[in-house]
Amino acid sequence: MFDGFLTFRPSCEACGLDYSGFNSGDGPAFFVMSIVGIVVVGLALYLEITYEPPMWVHALVAGTLSIGLSLLLVRPLKGMLAALQFANKAEQGRFR
Repeated sequence: MFDGFLTFRPSCEACGLDYSGFNSGDGPAFFVMSIVGIVVVGLALYLEITYEPPMWVHALVAGTLSIGLSLLLVRPLKGMLAALQFANKAEQGRFR
């Protein structure tokens, strides 16, 4: 489905489905920010209440977790949104 990290192939190698009509826009970024934000803020609150670590520990944990989870989630979410577009036959709006 993917040619690079986030770019779609022109078409499916197995069935020939044309991927040029799929456009997930900012959808994957929104879901990644929402999921990662909840996880990182929840973990930061837990760390602060339980251990009271210094600020550099918060920065190290939050920065590493934010970047790692974002890179881990963005590709599957983009693929999922493309699959939902295909399954629901979503198209660009047409004016009459």
